[in-house]
Amino acid sequence: MADRSDIHDRLAASLRAARKARGLSLDAAAKLSGVSRSMVSQIERGESSPTVATLWALTRALQLDFAGLLEGRPAPGIDVTRAAAAPVIDRAGVKIRILSAPESVGTHEVYELVFAKGAKLASEAHSPGCREHLTVLEGRLTVTSGEAGERLGPGDVARYPADRAHEIAAEGTARAILIVQDS
Repeated sequence: MADRSDIHDRLAASLRAARKARGLSLDAAAKLSGVSRSMVSQIERGESSPTVATLWALTRALQLDFAGLLEGRPAPGIDVTRAAAAPVIDRAGVKIRILSAPESVGTHEVYELVFAKGAKLASEAHSPGCREHLTVLEGRLTVTSGEAGERLGPGDVARYPADRAHEIAAEGTARAILIVQDS
């Protein structure tokens, strides 16, 4: 059986390699996993003995197979998030269901938006070069980006700069898919 320091070294190397292979900073790995930045750093340096719950959170965020963690194997098969398990944010009459994988935060995010009658989703400017792609599934929406505005119906797609103040407003109830691409 491998000694404790060998296991720590292999665990540290696997987690660090997986994080770097996905182009994630320590801060991004911490945000995705819910494990503090300092704890991720300590584990990667072999200075901490993480709990099973901590390892589970890190392997999910880094898309590693928990059982093959010490070998650094990728998670097998198809990663599925069931509808009831997808995180939902309720913001002023708009239910925002997060559809994208945790590791895509800040680069390519996908959301389902469900608008109550007359609800609006107003956003401040995102980072320079950021764009949004809005596809209306049901109902009617008006999208405004800076001074420009367009009225959309089912099946319509709007692509617009999100590096300025922008808003999506429902006339009645509506449902849409929103993709946010950060450059």
